[in-house]
Amino acid sequence: MNKVIHRPILATLVATLLGTSSNAIAEVHQVTLLHTNDIESVYEPVDAFWNPDITRIGGIPYLATLIKETRAKEETSFLLDAGDIFTGSLAKKSKGKLSFDLYSAMGYDVITLGNHEFEYGWETLKQTMPRAAYPVLNANIKFEQNDAPFAQPYTILEQDGVRVGVIGVMGIDAFYNTMWKGNRKGLTIDDPIAVTQYWVDKIRDDVDMIVVLTHQNKTAPMQTDKEADPEVQRGFDEDYDMAGKLTGVDVIFGGHSDHGLWKPVVHPKTGTVIGLTFGQGKYLGYTKFAVDTDKHSVKLLEGKLIPVESDKLKRDEKTSQLIETARSKHPELTQTLATLDKTAYRSYYRESNVGNLVADIMRTAANADISMISSGSIRVDLNKGPVTMENIMDLFPFTDKLSLVELTGKQVKELLEYSYTLPYGLAQFSGIEAQYDSQKPEGNRLLTLKVNGSAVENDQVYKVATYSYAASGGDGYKVFSEGEILSETGSITQVLIEQLKAQRNIQVPALGRQIDVSKQ
Repeated sequence: MNKVIHRPILATLVATLLGTSSNAIAEVHQVTLLHTNDIESVYEPVDAFWNPDITRIGGIPYLATLIKETRAKEETSFLLDAGDIFTGSLAKKSKGKLSFDLYSAMGYDVITLGNHEFEYGWETLKQTMPRAAYPVLNANIKFEQNDAPFAQPYTILEQDGVRVGVIGVMGIDAFYNTMWKGNRKGLTIDDPIAVTQYWVDKIRDDVDMIVVLTHQNKTAPMQTDKEADPEVQRGFDEDYDMAGKLTGVDVIFGGHSDHGLWKPVVHPKTGTVIGLTFGQGKYLGYTKFAVDTDKHSVKLLEGKLIPVESDKLKRDEKTSQLIETARSKHPELTQTLATLDKTAYRSYYRESNVGNLVADIMRTAANADISMISSGSIRVDLNKGPVTMENIMDLFPFTDKLSLVELTGKQVKELLEYSYTLPYGLAQFSGIEAQYDSQKPEGNRLLTLKVNGSAVENDQVYKVATYSYAASGGDGYKVFSEGEILSETGSITQVLIEQLKAQRNIQVPALGRQIDVSKQ
């Protein structure tokens, strides 16, 4: 009868014969953790207008190729994501199924839930999660009625004898303030630090390293070139605070703020490594560690962000086919509506040309004097050239209707003063010419204001078009609730589609409607 000697016993026998301890021959593995966050269904590349060295960046099929090429060179690798895999037209049409399928095709080992995964309600998410060929984590969201966890709190990944424990959590602010309450009704959330420490203590002895995937930090600004604009970068304060308070955690990969770290940050107190990638699928996070599986020691060897340079990568067939199949089920999405003469891009804290374009269309459709849209409502840039229905549904993926509100000149001034506190970025307007000073005290920043070429009179009445949520006083625009709602017509998305189809050849509006004199 043959006897099987298991590896730990064999190692002990060999060590005894050699006169050494079994610890002395423990293998040190090189382990690469690849990570992403906040990809948000960016299926196609975007113009990298802020980077002179890159023409186009991102796009899931190109990210998929970069992931495969990178993993092929590594000894042992794991692929992780920190949430927000949903959003946009195709995700909405498939209720998130396409997003889960794409991450399976890309070979993800684990993801944690972001706030966007709840866009279609938690019931739909719960039904769709089993499609994933990987664990979908969250440890601190639970059902109110019985405290049962909403998702799997942790998983243990194993490859080449290395065991990696992964825990997923969401931030309190992300849960309450970036999720519509109807989509989370019946759910509640616990403190992410306390919950994480609980699970770390449970699994620490069973693994060689522990990674926490977080979806917290300050809400991301809606600006594609945020990496080149320090003014809008939200930081990673919550991740850094967590890294200093937790014990036994080797790595935190964060999400939600769309911040990025060109090189990982190591917390000086705990040694925990922190990484983020700017989101939108523009970069692949790369961290390599030396992991001693006997001592359970982890040492950072290298960390960086690898750009997804679309023009230098082949388009991955598997993910491309999934996207094209989804589009074929909704052929209306591929319809070309119009052609832009140049790229229309977002600026969160400043006037943007895409904001001007959207506001112009809203003002024309509503026959208004003024129109306003928040920067946070504009979710993508529009590349130069053809604009499809899918592009517009991704641009404004909400259900808001076009509202027309009557305000006095005094109230219009109050509206701009509120905007200049930058609550949700700088509001984008049509029909105005304004000068302001962002360095003055709040409430005193508006210097001059004209509407359609004439100075604003406090008692004069103006028709202002906006999105229905703001018209009801949402996003803090309480001044609208003080005015009279004259009409509420079709959805803003449909208005944009119809107006673009009617105009066909679009000249993207120039900047200069709102001038911050402190920046001149």
